[in-house]
Amino acid sequence: MDIQTSFLDLLFESGLLIDTGVDGLYGRSAQFEDVIAAFERLIDRFGGADGAEVIRFPSGMNRAFFETSGYMKSFPQLAGTVHSFCGNELDHMSLLKCMEVGEDWTKDQEATDIVLTPAACYPLYPTVAKRGPLPEGGALFDLQSYCFRHEPSKDPARQQLFRMREYVCMGTDKHVTDFRQSWMDRVAEMMKAVGLEVTIDVANDPFFGRAGKMLANNQRDQKLKFELLIPITSTAKPTACMSFNYHQDAFGAKWGLNLEDGSVAHTACVGFGLERIALALLHHHGLDTVDWPESVRKALWG
Repeated sequence: MDIQTSFLDLLFESGLLIDTGVDGLYGRSAQFEDVIAAFERLIDRFGGADGAEVIRFPSGMNRAFFETSGYMKSFPQLAGTVHSFCGNELDHMSLLKCMEVGEDWTKDQEATDIVLTPAACYPLYPTVAKRGPLPEGGALFDLQSYCFRHEPSKDPARQQLFRMREYVCMGTDKHVTDFRQSWMDRVAEMMKAVGLEVTIDVANDPFFGRAGKMLANNQRDQKLKFELLIPITSTAKPTACMSFNYHQDAFGAKWGLNLEDGSVAHTACVGFGLERIALALLHHHGLDTVDWPESVRKALWG
């Protein structure tokens, strides 16, 4: 049995995660949720004084916004759409017959105006663009959402539906890169407080296809993306639990995000993978939070 499956089985046996029969789709226990809630309070203690505007979007987003984002050009393998039955009574009877004999009953489902949110920040850009030019000094937002990535796996740290907490900064290139660097400096103290050894390294997104390899290389060469890595199911390949992303003016140009002087805004975001951080804590400190080191418990629960 490999390490990933072994750790997943332990999480199931302890009741921390609940098996649904689909890899990467799990229920969570009260104790698991308590760890996430405690870590989010820690995030608030480090970032709350920055004065970010708090917005909470649902786990689905406007399909037209999703299409405009260009996500399907880069990550079609990860996207999830919402389909629904839109037929008549005869179509309904056909659907039920397919289910009775074990045939595919989804073939006549039609796409709705909703897609599953791929990243917490995606609904934000068109929302802010509708407000008009950004104020002097830019803007800062605090987001949290369930996100979907179609990558079923036995690795408990690679879930298909997971929560992402993000801070998103919009402004000049210096403004947003200073913001990103400030969080890269902060997280060393955060993770030390909860007893986790981490590394931060340059990274790239999983762009699709041959053209994607060039995009990934460019992203790494320009150091547009860094990840905070923590060993969970592998020490050789530690898990990315946070990301620090500089989008340059890509989203600004795409959505018409402008500064007061009419120039295109730059954007950057810092993302916390909440389930992954909870799993890292459980892996390193044990499956019962009562037995965690007192310093860690104090940092999380006071």
